[in-house]
Amino acid sequence: MRYKESKIFDFIQGEILVVNKPLDWTSNDLVQKIRNMLCRLMKIKKLKLGHAGTLDPKATGIMVLCSGKLTKKIDEIQADEKEYIALLKVGATTPSFDLETEEDEQFETSHITREAVEEVLKLFVGAIEQVPPVYSAVKVDGKRAYQFARKGKEVELKPKMLVIKEIELLRFDLPEIELRIVCSKGTYIRALARDIGKALNSGAYLKGLVRTRIGIYTLDQSLDLQELSDMLSNYFQNSISKNI
Repeated sequence: MRYKESKIFDFIQGEILVVNKPLDWTSNDLVQKIRNMLCRLMKIKKLKLGHAGTLDPKATGIMVLCSGKLTKKIDEIQADEKEYIALLKVGATTPSFDLETEEDEQFETSHITREAVEEVLKLFVGAIEQVPPVYSAVKVDGKRAYQFARKGKEVELKPKMLVIKEIELLRFDLPEIELRIVCSKGTYIRALARDIGKALNSGAYLKGLVRTRIGIYTLDQSLDLQELSDMLSNYFQNSISKNI
């Protein structure tokens, strides 16, 4: 979040940070990195810090982090609607429905027009059932589904109800289409890509994903890691100087 220079931070009482997650980082990687940074700058050993909504390693974009006593707001923030910009490759699939795994099948796309895509997208607006990806953290018999998937074992996941508030076709340039999606908590955009591919009588997987909003927090408010590091380093250095 873009903070004024006059802002006074109290990470023990609680602060909210809006950060742009780098590509190929897990959500936990980001939390650990920022927690370590804050502990070093504050000269403390422990700090309560959590995130409101996981992003897959192959996704980038907004993550909301809560510290100290404000971690109690995580569930509330996580429940808010989310907005994404999704890049789909049409005419192929991968086992993970994204770039984590290699393409395993190819499909015909010559029958797919912009109009056909726009009609299919209408089918996914509103309350829908969605089967989560097998490469996901959904628990099956006490284990994460991806643990079975990475060993080549089949698992059956139950569909979940969710709400897609809006889907907008931003770009049609086969084999790629770009979408803006506004959805409820628990939506797997990878699974949505899979289902859109099937509805087009073809295949599709998620080639790129940026989360642009969680509730009232937007991507243009976010800081990348270097910006955050610079801001916090300057803040704590100035705080120390004032106390000398």
